[in-house]
Amino acid sequence: MHPRSRSTILPGLSPIPSAEVASGGVSANYALIDGYLDCLKTQRKLSPHTTDNYRRDLLELAAMLGGAALALVTHEQVRSMTSRLHARGLSPRSIARKLSAWRGFFGWLSEQTVLASNPVDGVSAPRRAKTLPLALGADDAVRLVSSANPNVAADSAMQLCNRAMFELLYSSGLRVSELVGLDVRYVHEAALHGKPYTSDGWIDIDARDVIVTGKGSKVRSVPVGEGATLALQAWIAARTGVVPRDPNALFLSIRGSRISVRTVQIRIKAHAQALGIPADVHPHMLRHSFASHLLQSSGDLRAVQEMLGHESIASTQIYTALDFQRLATVYDATHPRAKKKSPSGG
Repeated sequence: MHPRSRSTILPGLSPIPSAEVASGGVSANYALIDGYLDCLKTQRKLSPHTTDNYRRDLLELAAMLGGAALALVTHEQVRSMTSRLHARGLSPRSIARKLSAWRGFFGWLSEQTVLASNPVDGVSAPRRAKTLPLALGADDAVRLVSSANPNVAADSAMQLCNRAMFELLYSSGLRVSELVGLDVRYVHEAALHGKPYTSDGWIDIDARDVIVTGKGSKVRSVPVGEGATLALQAWIAARTGVVPRDPNALFLSIRGSRISVRTVQIRIKAHAQALGIPADVHPHMLRHSFASHLLQSSGDLRAVQEMLGHESIASTQIYTALDFQRLATVYDATHPRAKKKSPSGG
């Protein structure tokens, strides 16, 4: 017996003969969609929010077919519908999400013996334009990390902690997750509160190094600049006056616990606003600034890659585009032959 001649068994529904499914119609298409969504809810345990997103994407697919049978959709039709979505102005990300929903649906449908192959296979969304990372200018970056926040008490623990964190982010290009995970020193204990503990990252003031565990559990050592070293020394001295809930954590909240990523984000944004820096500053912007400014001054892409902890040089190469953008701006503003000619030729 040919596999496509068998009945299609939909979870939670009565068997629907393949001939009826292939005949199309709105009701048959809805039955297939409902069967797939029921499978997602009962077998894959997807959240209602995710299931609703799948439902919208599949109902849109059915509407675009105008009542034609879902079971008879071809690869060419999927490509055509993808082009229509792109022409309507949908972003590549949105189109990719819809294709993912459709691919999953047709994959399930092929398992139900209705389809011989998945018509979405080999169809991809339009490429997303690469967005350049946002980096501060060198002057703004230095002002951000070296200036005190006028809204925070001078020489307070918070002021000193913020200064040390911001200096270190810019000095060493850390991810904010790496920053908050730093310990005062390397710790390896067989049992801490009943559990073994080993530092993921720590600071070595004497060697002026910071050691972090980045993505993929990759450990790297990055130099710490003089400004960051001085700021860290000031904070570590002040830290002794804070009663730490976590004795190992380098950076502490006002309650003495290890500082969170969200707290760092809030503090750096408030700090930039207090200094009148117009950009919507976030911790990763200092990492971008570190990479961009270091590449501008050294031109050593491999060294920047190692310090950022990028697995692939391709991830670092985007900063060369950022540097070219800066050079192009300087060229357009200063080179006598950079000015575009007027339409009249003058």
